[in-house]
Amino acid sequence: MTMVIQTERLRLRPLRDDAADAAAMLELLNDPGFHQYIGDRGVRTLEQARDYLRNHTFSSYATHGFGMYAIERRSDGAWLGNAGLVRRDGLPCADLGYALLGAYTGQGYALEAARAVLDYARNTLGLGELRAVVSPDNTRSVALLEKLGFRGDGTVLLPGKDEPLLLFVNAGN
Repeated sequence: MTMVIQTERLRLRPLRDDAADAAAMLELLNDPGFHQYIGDRGVRTLEQARDYLRNHTFSSYATHGFGMYAIERRSDGAWLGNAGLVRRDGLPCADLGYALLGAYTGQGYALEAARAVLDYARNTLGLGELRAVVSPDNTRSVALLEKLGFRGDGTVLLPGKDEPLLLFVNAGN
């Protein structure tokens, strides 16, 4: 997978099976904000991070033709986090996901990356309706989704999870 999405400040690209992306994912998966709002994935070593990428991200690329993408700042190549599309059990269509390292939150990067992913989903992949799920206490993500045109659609309990999440829908209109 060689696609690259570029915005004014960002480049989104497929994650790679290399030490640099594994190290960046290890940092992201253990970021306090990730643990608080997304969850602890139990990934503590570089090898576990590589396995996480192989078992989640790369299998999504192969199965669905999309997944999570690295977010890099164009000006200096800094790895900021990830954004993309996920196909989860318990949801009828792909959903938008994003996560930034704490040092890069509050600077508009998540909104810029998410807009680029939505554009890619619609105009390149031809996807219609999309969903998003958010922890009920993640007010910043709720506000971001609303800016993107998502509307609240109640809550959902995903298979194998014990916390209900807020469900958002974007019909692509």
